[in-house]
Amino acid sequence: MFHNTHFTIALHVLTALAHRQGETLTSAELAQSVGTNPAFLRGLLGRLKAADLIEVSLGKGGGARLRRAPAAISLEDVYDAVQEGPAMHKHTCTAEVCEVARGMGPVLARLEANLEGAVRTRLAGQTVADVLRQVRRGPRRP
Repeated sequence: MFHNTHFTIALHVLTALAHRQGETLTSAELAQSVGTNPAFLRGLLGRLKAADLIEVSLGKGGGARLRRAPAAISLEDVYDAVQEGPAMHKHTCTAEVCEVARGMGPVLARLEANLEGAVRTRLAGQTVADVLRQVRRGPRRP
C-alpha cells in the first residue's frame, strides 16, 4: 500500500524518541536504531520538524526530541508528515476503444478515495504512545 518506507522509518524514529522521552538523540543514533543512512534520516527528520512533531537542535549536544507527548501524535500526523501522495496509486489508461478502459477511471477514483479514507481513519485512532506500548510488550503475532 505505501509506496516507500518513509512512514515506517518515521514511526520508528518517533517511537525511539518516545522511548527515550526527554532525551536528545543524534541522527547517527537514530539511524543506527532504524538501520539506515544518517544523511537520509536527516532529510526525514526535517519533514518531521516541519510538521511540528519533533524539535531539532544543531551543534555539540544537538539532535532530535519529541515536540509533543507521544499520546498527542497520531499515526495520521506521521502519515501526513512524510507520505508523498495517496495510499493507492492508480493506473491511468487512455485507450478509448476499450469499454473497460473507459469505465476504469471513475471506479478507481472511488476506490482510491475509499482506501485513503480508511487508511486515515485507522491511523487517526492510534498514537505513537500506543506503538511504544506494543513495542515494550514484545513480539506478538499480527
